[in-house]
Amino acid sequence: MSGLYRKVKLLVPAATAIFLLAVSLASGQSKATKPEQEARKAAGTATAHAVAVSPSPVSGASRPELTGADVEAFLDGMMPSQLEREDVAGAVIAIVKDGHVIFAKGYGYSDMEKRKPVTPDATLFRPGSISKLFTWTSVMQLVEQGKLDLDKDVSQYLDFPIPPAFGKPITLRDILTHTSGYEETARDLFVADAQHLFPLDQYLKNHMPERIFPPFVVPAYSNYATTLAGYIVQRVSGEPFAQYVAEHIYTPLDMKRTTFVQPLPADLLPLMSNGYRKASGKPQPFEFVEAFPAGSVSTTALDMCNFMIAHLQDGKFGDKQILRPETAKLMHSRLFDADDRLSGMAHGFYEETRNGHRIIGHGGDTELFHSDLHLILDSNVGFFVSYNSAGKGEVSSRTILFEKFLDRYFPYTSPPAGKIDDPKADAAAVAGLYKGSRRSDSSFVHLLTLVGEVKVSPNADGTISVDALKAASGEPKKFEEIEPLLYREVHGQDLVGFKKDSSGNWQFQMDYPFFIFQRVGFFEGKLFNFGILIFGLVVVLLTVLLWPVGAMIRKHYGRPLELNPDERRQRLLARLVCLLFLIVSIGWVVAISLTDSISALDSLPPWIIIFGLLGVVCAIGTIFVVLNAVRSWRTSGRWIWAKLHDVALALACLSLVWFLFTWKLLSFKTNF
Repeated sequence: MSGLYRKVKLLVPAATAIFLLAVSLASGQSKATKPEQEARKAAGTATAHAVAVSPSPVSGASRPELTGADVEAFLDGMMPSQLEREDVAGAVIAIVKDGHVIFAKGYGYSDMEKRKPVTPDATLFRPGSISKLFTWTSVMQLVEQGKLDLDKDVSQYLDFPIPPAFGKPITLRDILTHTSGYEETARDLFVADAQHLFPLDQYLKNHMPERIFPPFVVPAYSNYATTLAGYIVQRVSGEPFAQYVAEHIYTPLDMKRTTFVQPLPADLLPLMSNGYRKASGKPQPFEFVEAFPAGSVSTTALDMCNFMIAHLQDGKFGDKQILRPETAKLMHSRLFDADDRLSGMAHGFYEETRNGHRIIGHGGDTELFHSDLHLILDSNVGFFVSYNSAGKGEVSSRTILFEKFLDRYFPYTSPPAGKIDDPKADAAAVAGLYKGSRRSDSSFVHLLTLVGEVKVSPNADGTISVDALKAASGEPKKFEEIEPLLYREVHGQDLVGFKKDSSGNWQFQMDYPFFIFQRVGFFEGKLFNFGILIFGLVVVLLTVLLWPVGAMIRKHYGRPLELNPDERRQRLLARLVCLLFLIVSIGWVVAISLTDSISALDSLPPWIIIFGLLGVVCAIGTIFVVLNAVRSWRTSGRWIWAKLHDVALALACLSLVWFLFTWKLLSFKTNF
């Protein structure tokens, strides 16, 4: 599910499978057959609505009128080729304006084998973390009724304690802005089937993450905190969460084909779109979200139109009012920002600044479905899109789609950059490696913090590049400084802002306000850690490989080892420790490689215990390897290369222990 943050099997580039994210997983590549290519060219049966819309004036630019007919012509020319290129089975797009649906249409297929077309009114999609907006709306309904207080300790609304940390309690204000301070979690976020779904209170009590930041200081996207808010809605309202949302949001908004319920009710089950990793692959099973207030909704595009209209009209839909106007305006207003020059968090919605407009919205990702919702408040326009396949994952199709939509109907020219005294000096000052705030620090998932570090590099012309930020072509974007320590994409609009935190350490934020990046020191950086990892593994691997080879060579030339029994035992022990290090390393890689989905991660706890125990044995064995190196170096008459090897082996084992300990691979924590 969205955000934060978005993907690597342990120790290799595939390790991002551990998260959603924030969160879709990579899948294997295969070529589409010709029938499948033809299928994705076809647009599904559609429902299109059009009304006349008067364009808002845009200084110095002209634009086509935003009407259903123009949008349909525009998207019909774009979507079929996008689905084919990205190997996506189907998508649905809906646009509202001034309280009316002006466009809603499906493209491609909800079932590739049966060639069942996507429709906006009768095909269910999974919008992932867009579900959170229903949770936040429920919270704000109870706030306006005086049943919830945004600034009270949330423990007052719960039936279990939240351990104290940082001398400050967590409030709903913190949760709404993703500043509760919780680390990221992955276990049981998704589960394999309905039998593994447990009540909200059990999930929350058994999966409470560590708090790694003080409240309302550092944004760090949290599915757990959102689920906590959903449970608070349930307790305070006295209704099961899914029932509360259905009665107080779906019913007044006439959202008859929207539900949090899993598995789907019998009347909705036939409408559910298949989910695909790639359209050229097989459909995947329905995804069960354990933390369901954070992302389990199934809905149609037309139902989402009603939700967008209600928020664009300050809580009003027809003759129904799901929020008072003042509550809706409050919900849409900025509540927190890590950098006041960039987008901030509203009350659950996050801001997007694009083409001169303040836009609020939310993205959503399951492993298979990928969606976005945008509300252009000053133009009374809402935009919803959802794809039923991860596709090739080479570009963000939905981002490109929305940006092209904005460029067509809300054309914009960026203002010129301001004069910067010494851009090269600023670029050099902010260069380095940075870690994301949406992370896990207490379990083996901490390794993804290292794998996910991003590099900020200065360019010769005073611009900077961030290796994780690439254009649709795959080339790194370049950012020019437009005001002190604020950078804008060259020939684009993406922003990156740098500032120092209260401790004087550099941090930066991109256009997404629900996480930031914090600069790491040398010993936390990829260069040092992967350097010692590679050094350690190479030395122990060579030691193990040359162990039998050396024995055969000595036997061939009749040159036995000239060691006493104690020296032989220490030498044997050192090589057994090397073998054990290799078993632990290979074991972690194999175990993670077999977890090809988020729910499959739930099979890891036994292996975490086993590898943790083996790692502890390795750490104890390293003591003997070091003692063997000391003895070897002090022994007179011993071959110098043997001495150097023993010392190198001791350093290699120490390096591997450092790596295992630092990145929590010696941890026995199974609540990850």
